[in-house]
Amino acid sequence: MKSLNGKVAVVTGATGSIGGAICHTLAAAGCAVVAGFNRSAAAAHTLIAQLPDSGHCALALPVSDSAALAAAAASVAERYGRTDILVNCAGTTRFVEHSDLDSLDDALIDEILATNVRGPFAAVRAFRSLLCADGDGLVVNISSTAAASAIGSNVVYCASKAALDNMTRSLGRALAPHIRVLSVSPGLVDTDFVKSMDPAWRDRQSSNTPLGRLAQPEEVADTVLAAASLLTFATGSVLYVDGGRLLGR
Repeated sequence: MKSLNGKVAVVTGATGSIGGAICHTLAAAGCAVVAGFNRSAAAAHTLIAQLPDSGHCALALPVSDSAALAAAAASVAERYGRTDILVNCAGTTRFVEHSDLDSLDDALIDEILATNVRGPFAAVRAFRSLLCADGDGLVVNISSTAAASAIGSNVVYCASKAALDNMTRSLGRALAPHIRVLSVSPGLVDTDFVKSMDPAWRDRQSSNTPLGRLAQPEEVADTVLAAASLLTFATGSVLYVDGGRLLGR
């Protein structure tokens, strides 16, 4: 296992259940973690206070604002002088029936694409020079099995994750050999948001998964850790964390 001691990891969308788990896992592995947030500054600072060891910080990283991302990268460069791992975890969606085309209005489409597609690209663009500093950078895009199944919260959300996986492949080629790029693609994850939903629906999703349960945020985080510390010859690939969900039942 490649040591992550002394590495710097930048995580966008750090205050969500998955982002928080990734921050905890990377910090426990020895990384200094930059917990990126959009509007949840208080939650990000609370998260930082809970991480093991020291050297972590919370930083505004609104992924739909390229100028703000550039400023954030400059701040990371000044404080740490490097970025070894960039985890694009920020994302957005809203439940809209796939057949309800009218409710999937232009404003929601633009918000999803700006956050889920343009945002990760803009973050890579902003942090590229820092990721190249030691010739061993890693970008992990948090995707979804919706990219492959076209089953998800709405039509454009599914399309956005398919675009993200395609971008992972393109950037894996374009940024080699100095930066590796991977997608981590969970099925339905048992986040606080999912736990708040109708228990009968949640139970159906579990029963439709061959391994009989939903993914845990920590399992997504462990896959990010594996990408950084074990899968050192992988780039442009999609790593599924779905309990066989794509296999059907």
